[in-house]
Formats: sequence, structure tokens, C-alpha cells
Amino acid sequence: MRLATVGVEEEFHLADLTTGALRPDASQVLAAARRRLGDDVDPELLRSQVEVGTATCTTLTEVRSELVRLRRGLADSAEAAGCALLASGTFPAPADQVATTDDPRYQAMAQLFGPTAREQVTCGCHVHVAVDEPTDAVTVLRRSRPWLPVLLALSANSPFLQGSDTSYASYRSEVWSRWPTSGPAPALTSHEDYEVLVQRLLATGVLRDRGMLYWHARPSQRYPTVEFRVADVCLAVDDAVLLAGLCRAITQICLLAEEQGAPNPDLPAEVLRAATWRAARFGVDGELLDPQAGVPVPAADAVAALLAHVRPALEESGEVAEVDALVAAVLGRGSGARRQRSTFARRGDIQDVIEALARETLPSDQC
Repeated sequence: MRLATVGVEEEFHLADLTTGALRPDASQVLAAARRRLGDDVDPELLRSQVEVGTATCTTLTEVRSELVRLRRGLADSAEAAGCALLASGTFPAPADQVATTDDPRYQAMAQLFGPTAREQVTCGCHVHVAVDEPTDAVTVLRRSRPWLPVLLALSANSPFLQGSDTSYASYRSEVWSRWPTSGPAPALTSHEDYEVLVQRLLATGVLRDRGMLYWHARPSQRYPTVEFRVADVCLAVDDAVLLAGLCRAITQICLLAEEQGAPNPDLPAEVLRAATWRAARFGVDGELLDPQAGVPVPAADAVAALLAHVRPALEESGEVAEVDALVAAVLGRGSGARRQRSTFARRGDIQDVIEALARETLPSDQC
């Protein structure tokens, strides 16, 4: 099978390390960052959020190098503006309402959706995997559905909200689920079916544009890719690299299975939502739903099932050893959620979490 290219988008918070508050300084940070990073940086819904996107990559080594480059450039620009860059799915500390970015699209969303939009103080990680045809993207959406909750569990990095432990590994997923177009992608069978559904959703006025299809995966509106959107922004660069490798492998396996006419074991939408909830609640530190049987199993077993499922693609790309090592690291040290909680447990001070996030968003060995 031909190796698909991949790209990664990461969203970040801007914070004041002295006060522990969000900083609505995205415009200032982006102006400085663009002088260094060009068009690889963008605003987000709120003025305390920024986004970066890698160049098109072929290898995971390239993905890692791009992510470090972008995090470093954005972190330097944030520091020059007197704030810090934080990779966390939610903002951990108490936070006042942040103004919406001065963009007509974002302003219209805020007016229509009210608190649902204003409360999206969340940051995710999106992986783009190239496909040849629009029909291929729909195939990947349909065949990947049972496996995406495992990606959420591996990335989970949002245990705190408004200074309190939510008990979730990814509370971002819960906040994001308030959008009316969020959740597992529908099991569509053709690109034509996809277009019919999109037109019907646009006609409702709830979907303002195709960019508001907030499914766990969707055909990209800007690139010839499948865009996987289920994950939290990862605290560690290596965890984002892992997501990129797994998303590409899932895409390759889905297309190979379709080409071979293999059956497509799927789970009902209600069970997929339950699987997503378990991944958000427990991450890799509890039980997930088995992606094929739909019953609770230890998280490590669900992850092992995913690795077994995509192993032929990883063998083809020569990434088995690297992905296995990255998975073992997450299962061993935990995802970002466990690391945030470990920091908080030392003194019970959420400010410690803010400061640790600023340090770990780009560790010194990646500078």
C-alpha cells in the first residue's frame, strides 16, 4: 500500500504565569509568530487560543521535528508578549469569560450558540491523512468509527476545569460534545450520501458551514485528507507523534479492507457514544470498550487490539517499533491527564499545574 502523507494541527491556551489567568493576547502573539512561522499559525474561537499546523510530512521523524519547531516558535512569541503557551485540553485554573476572536464567522457562532460557544475554552489535536478520492474519506469515516475512542484515551489531557478535578481524563471531550454536530461520524456508504447529509444539515441553519462538522473524523474542507478530530491536544510532543502514526495506520487499514471487500464490524451509534464517554472518563487508567465486542476491557487490552488491527500498515511504513515504544510510554507514565494530576497532588495548588504545563509543553530537551 502507498504510504499516505500526514499533517498535525495543535491548539494551545495562552496564560499569565504570574496570575494563573488566561491571556486574551492571541492577536499580539500571532503577529509575532507569523514573522517567524508564516502561515503555519492561526487564531481560534477565543482570544486566549492559538493554533499551529505542520507542513505535509511523510515520516514520523518529520512530524516530530515540525511539532517542536512550531511549539518553540509559538512559545517564544508568547513569552515576548508576557504570557506562556499551555498544551492542555481544558484550562485548569479558574477563568473568567474570554472574548470571542474578532472574526465574522466566530462572532456569528458566538451569537447563535451562546454559552455553548463561549465555554469552549478547549484545545484539541487534529491529524490530517491524505486520501486519493472523496469516496476514500467516507470509507475511512465509516470503517474507523470503533477505533477512535482509543485515540481519545491515549491523548486524554484535560482533567481540571475551573480549578477543580472533574474526575474525567478528558473533560474537553465532554465540553465539546455540547455542539450539535459533534460525536461519532455517521456510517455513510458513499460520498454522495455524505453530500446529501451535509446539504440537509446546512439547510437546518444549525450547521453554519462545513467547518462546523465536529465529528470525531471528517473529510477536510481545505485539503484532500481525512481529518481526525477526536483527540485532546497532547502535553508531550511524542504523544502527538503517536496520534499521527496511528491515524495514518487506521486510514491505510480502512482503505485496504474496503479494497479487499472485508466485512466491517461496527458498533451501534449508542455504543460508540458510550465508548467515547468511557475513554473521556477513564483515559488509559481504567476500562475502555473493546472496539470490536463493545464490552469493558482494561485500557491496555483495547490499545493492544488497536495495534493488532493496524499492524500491517505499521509494518508497511516501518513504524512498528516506534509506535510500540510510544504506546508503551503512554501506558507506563500515563497520558497528560495523569501527569497533571500528579503535579496537583504534590501541594494541591492549581498554579503548580499551570507552571508545569508551561514547562512540559516544550521540554528543555526539545528546545
